[in-house]
Amino acid sequence: MDRSILAQGASFDLEDLDHRVQTLSRSTRYDRCCHRRNDDSLIYSASGRNGCHIRLFRTLFTNECYHQCGYCPNAGRVSNGCSYTPEELSDLVVRLRREGRIDGLFLSSGAGRDEDSTMEEMVESVRRLRERHGFSGYIHLKILPGTSRHLIEQAVELADRVSINIEAPSGDVMQELSPTKDYERDILDRQMYIRDILARRSRGSQTTQLVVGAAGETDLEIFQRVIKEYGEIGVSRVYYSAFVPLKGTIFEQRMPQVRWRESRLYQLDWLYRVYGLSPDEIENVFDDDGFLINQDPKVTLARESLDGPLDVNEADLQSLIRVPGIGPESARRIISYRRRKRIECPSDLIRLGIRRKAIPYLKINGWVQKRLF
Repeated sequence: MDRSILAQGASFDLEDLDHRVQTLSRSTRYDRCCHRRNDDSLIYSASGRNGCHIRLFRTLFTNECYHQCGYCPNAGRVSNGCSYTPEELSDLVVRLRREGRIDGLFLSSGAGRDEDSTMEEMVESVRRLRERHGFSGYIHLKILPGTSRHLIEQAVELADRVSINIEAPSGDVMQELSPTKDYERDILDRQMYIRDILARRSRGSQTTQLVVGAAGETDLEIFQRVIKEYGEIGVSRVYYSAFVPLKGTIFEQRMPQVRWRESRLYQLDWLYRVYGLSPDEIENVFDDDGFLINQDPKVTLARESLDGPLDVNEADLQSLIRVPGIGPESARRIISYRRRKRIECPSDLIRLGIRRKAIPYLKINGWVQKRLF
């Protein structure tokens, strides 16, 4: 790590801090809140306010954690770990921002020896950034399961976004993943408390994440939990992380999950969250055992629900968005175009930004592609 990003004139050992920064940052690589790593492995790309691109310094506060999560390399580590002090972390973030290398901070953590003591230091780090250094950049702050309410209130007040990872679709699955966490009390109750705080504010949001496939849970179980996360908890996003067994963890001998399963869950999430399809309709994509196949769920639904090619000059919005290759915005462009003139040929659709994969599902001015869908 380039030492120039460390706070100059600090009273702490720069070589030791360099080691901790590298260790604690690498430990966040399985969190899916950010989607693209930059050349500098400590900096990640994410979507911030209004969908704009932002660069985040992403790190744990400590990798010590008393929880026994079977998938986590830090499980049960209550000594010989790495941690920051609030002064170290806040000074480091300020230096990175001043040098133009980051736009914000993603701060997660192990629970340490107890979640409140660790969360209090995390909150203090963010408070120093906001109040002492005048840091106005984006901050995503993880809330540790079981955190006391007064600390949650402070975290929500200081951060742009907060999150508690539910990890599992039910309490039974959580018992297998991490028997030291109480699913209802430590996680769901805290999520609802965050929901209630956010309802009184004009800014801020919360997200969550699930580990996919570590305990044999089905995609249908995951989807049913996700419906509650969006409907009852009011999260803005759910993230999915396909289980990868890591050496030295309790689950190191378990089978890894194929990455396409994670991708298909994101596509399913999009159908529900963005397209507004009903759960009853979406549940038609699962097989008899409650799993997804390796095919875009939207294609599966189209093949089951469409009797034949859809007349692109007559179909309404709800029908159009069910066609693979057409989303809500492109469906609105089609309807807006039709108010002026008919769609005469596939090239009219291409000019409207419609993907070619949609053509086999459409009847265009009486023309139908010979290759059936």
